[in-house]
Amino acid sequence: MSDRHFAFWPKGLPRHMSVPETDLFYNVEVSARRYPNKPYLVFYDAKITFAEFKDEAERLAGWLEKQGVKKGDRVLLYMQNSPQFVLAYYAILRANAVVVPVNPMNMTKELRHYVKDSGATVAIAAQDIYPQMKPLLGNGADQGLQQIVVAAYADYLKAATDLKVPDFIKAPRQAIGDAGVTPWNEVLAANLRPGPITVGPDDLCVMPYTSGTTGHPKGCMHSHRTVMHTMMAGYQWFGIQQDAVYLAVLPFFHVTGMQGSMSGPLQAGATVVLLPRWDRDAAAQCIARYGVTSWTSIPTMVIDFLMNPKLGDYDLSTITRMSGGGAAMPEAIAQKLLDMGITYVEGYGLSETIAPSHINPPDRAKKQCLGVPIFDTESMVVDPNTFKELPANEVGEIVTRGPQVFLGYWNNPEATHNAFVDIDGKQWFRTGDLGRVDEDGYFFMVDRLKRMINASGFKVWPAEVEALMYQHPAIQEACVIGVRDPHRGETVKAVVVIKEAQRGKVSEQEIIDWAHANMAAYKSPRIVEFVETLPKSATGKVMWRALQEKEAASAA
Repeated sequence: MSDRHFAFWPKGLPRHMSVPETDLFYNVEVSARRYPNKPYLVFYDAKITFAEFKDEAERLAGWLEKQGVKKGDRVLLYMQNSPQFVLAYYAILRANAVVVPVNPMNMTKELRHYVKDSGATVAIAAQDIYPQMKPLLGNGADQGLQQIVVAAYADYLKAATDLKVPDFIKAPRQAIGDAGVTPWNEVLAANLRPGPITVGPDDLCVMPYTSGTTGHPKGCMHSHRTVMHTMMAGYQWFGIQQDAVYLAVLPFFHVTGMQGSMSGPLQAGATVVLLPRWDRDAAAQCIARYGVTSWTSIPTMVIDFLMNPKLGDYDLSTITRMSGGGAAMPEAIAQKLLDMGITYVEGYGLSETIAPSHINPPDRAKKQCLGVPIFDTESMVVDPNTFKELPANEVGEIVTRGPQVFLGYWNNPEATHNAFVDIDGKQWFRTGDLGRVDEDGYFFMVDRLKRMINASGFKVWPAEVEALMYQHPAIQEACVIGVRDPHRGETVKAVVVIKEAQRGKVSEQEIIDWAHANMAAYKSPRIVEFVETLPKSATGKVMWRALQEKEAASAA
């Protein structure tokens, strides 16, 4: 493995980082003790102090324990960025349980797999998307949920604000009389307190789901120790202090937002200004109003932000760091930020590494670059067939090992086995990404070994979308590919063969509308093309790559 990158290591930082051997909720206790009256969360000008946060998280944890949630149980968390998301996340941990964060764009058909696969019997959901989860509440074979806490975002709009509040956020609390449903406010009003914390650093902590070539999302098992590593690494790498102010716009259910904009600031004792959905005007107002110093984002958000004709009306001078990943920042946009005195620092990670395994050194960042391996992390580029390490600038698969690498896929030993490779007696995680290492030891993305679409930073796995599309009664066959999109980078296209009896009775737009109603918006095909047949190999497998190459040639 190359150590060339150490010549560019951030100044003043040791190469090794000692990780606290504590559970994550301990960070809540420490920050509440250190900074009891300081705001941790700011939500449309309403503030929640560290002491208030600890109190409410403990009350929610006490209620969860009263319902029978015990050590190691999985609890689904299904909502947008909000005070309730963060409180629920840490309440689940305080109850010694495991957080299963779910994309709030997921629909009932998708949620069913998370419930069944994780074995969760309790969920915490927002009222605007509770109807998607309601069918999974009961005693049927496919319905494992017994209790759902339903939260109304409006309960935390406790201050007057001139910020534009989305309608779904300010919607008043609704009365839900379904058996097994308890309103968030009643949970807190019960004022129950949890028993002792019994989990340690090697117990499961959070289980984000990722998909792949099988079409079935897989739970990435992370312990308190693996999560603690990237949480600490982020703010130490950038030298974040307790008086930093974060703008949180990336979703907390995703590991980048979870670690970089939620848990990292909590441990540091910093303040987080929350936006549940991207709004470039509200973002600019918040930056100016609260003196935001740190912002983790993705290129599509930054591009939209810089296109705002009113941008010059706001004081953005407090921003000292912008960072992100998911897709390379376009050269012109990176330069525009530099002209504003801001270096956009790119990083790289996956759900399996609970956010970054690589980050650019802040004072020597390279554009459109994944960065270098962070503390105690080893990474190299290997031939994907022989697993021999390749020399500088040759393209191969990126493999990684380090303290943040996940423990395996939940209840899926075969997928776990396939995710790792033994090289010279050491276990390396196979990222499935093709890259190269330059002469300085910086990593660059080149392509994907795995079949995946990157739409606005969201990973879309075609096999999962295809599996959902086959549930449409008119679809005989479907192949999902990525197509270029000027705003999203890539978007989703489905090439579909309609059953003979249904031909002429269903349109492409009807398939698009059905897909949008039955799966998360970011993965739902925005383009559908009907064909007579799909290209297949001699063994009968659909030749998706041929369709992908045909699409690329057409776009070119």
